[in-house]
Amino acid sequence: MPTNFDDQEVSRLRAALVRIARSIDRQVPREGLTPSQVLILGTIARKGPIGMGELADIEGVNPTMLSRMIGKMTAAGLVARVSDARDARAVLVQVTGDGAALQDRLRAERSRLFAERLADLPDEFGAPLRGALPALEAIAELMRPASRTAV
Repeated sequence: MPTNFDDQEVSRLRAALVRIARSIDRQVPREGLTPSQVLILGTIARKGPIGMGELADIEGVNPTMLSRMIGKMTAAGLVARVSDARDARAVLVQVTGDGAALQDRLRAERSRLFAERLADLPDEFGAPLRGALPALEAIAELMRPASRTAV
């Protein structure tokens, strides 16, 4: 049975999640990357080597803009374009050693900052928040855009 939320609850939940994400983004230095590049680097580190089309779908950016960002990240030595062994015409992107190290630092700093804020929460919020984790993960999965299908 679906869980029904009223408009105000939906708005409050969405706003809280956005505020949390933005606050973390503002407090953690991005080492010269744009917020979009940080997200893209994380996706490539997690899913790579990955095709540009799939990456554009996951990140919700147009392929031209993605290509420009990947070009800058390649020039910075964070990602590399590699041939797809299954299709010589296709290009995949993967993180380099420097890109992986940067991604690890950014993730660790974000996690540290978030852990500090969680530790500041009163005890009465800990258990409900832990209990909400599966639901939040399910929402995150439902929010992912549908992958491209071959035509």
